[in-house]
Amino acid sequence: MARAYIALGANLGDRALAIEQATLRLGRAGHVYARSRILETAPVGPVADQPAFLNCMVALDTGLSPHALLATCLAIERELGRDRGTSARPQGPRTIDLDIVAYDDLQLDTPTLKLPHPALHHRGFWRIGLLEVGARIRALLDS
Repeated sequence: MARAYIALGANLGDRALAIEQATLRLGRAGHVYARSRILETAPVGPVADQPAFLNCMVALDTGLSPHALLATCLAIERELGRDRGTSARPQGPRTIDLDIVAYDDLQLDTPTLKLPHPALHHRGFWRIGLLEVGARIRALLDS
């Protein structure tokens, strides 16, 4: 089993419900071991003219390979209405976004997946989520 850290974000529709549904669906890929609180954040990147996001971080224990986990995350996004088609703006508004931030201590650089995620150092809410998930994991281990 590997431990993957997945960032979830949504800024269209019922954002909180999308995060809850995505978290439940991640259970198909393994065991959701811990989740951070949900934070509301302003959009980052080149498309700032969009609604605020709800974001959280999930620790997932999984037997899937990194690429199989990525395929699962993309399938969950499609199930929850994410359109990555040619009409969708890159980094624009979305019903749900799942990003694999880290997978154990694996370093990977392929055309479809880079680990740890290259934006990790630029997204403070991801770091907050990782710290909170880590604290929850430590509390579980100590109990």
